[in-house]
Amino acid sequence: MSAETPASREVPKENRFKVWRQTRPFWAGLFTLLGGLPIAYLPYGDMRLGNVTLAMKTTAGAGALIIGVLLITLGLTMWFQPIVRVFAGVATIVLGLVSIPVSNFGGLVIGFLFALVGGGMSIAWAPAPPVAEAVDTEDGGAPEASAETSAEAGAVLTAGLPEQRGPEHHATDKTIDANGGRNSAG
Repeated sequence: MSAETPASREVPKENRFKVWRQTRPFWAGLFTLLGGLPIAYLPYGDMRLGNVTLAMKTTAGAGALIIGVLLITLGLTMWFQPIVRVFAGVATIVLGLVSIPVSNFGGLVIGFLFALVGGGMSIAWAPAPPVAEAVDTEDGGAPEASAETSAEAGAVLTAGLPEQRGPEHHATDKTIDANGGRNSAG
């Protein structure tokens, strides 16, 4: 199941969110979103304690807003395009580190920590291997594989691999393979 195919066709209504959540780095995206919110908000927000107003405004407010919005965007990217999870995780960690000097110590360290945890979880997440459906047989044993299905399975496994060179390939002086792969600058 990819991000383009909705889960509603194969999955009952009560399990749709669970299936959607399990096919992408959901918690990594959530932590990244939660990390972007304090980083973007704190330079612009005011906190009132009775009659005292505490303003966290800094001169780098625009930079903090950009970092916060980028973190929110990366969190949504982790949810809706899980194929780029490693890039999004690395970018999240870098932006979290940059937020320390730019945005009030990374959103009072809260946003910084959420961004680091979310980025690390995104890098570490891997999709689950596909589950092979069990085929029921009449005798209750394992189904026997025919020669035709074995050939089809072998063709499927090698379909995405590049073709290997045979022993008939010889290196010439004009190829990069000449001299054992080493080239001299002259």
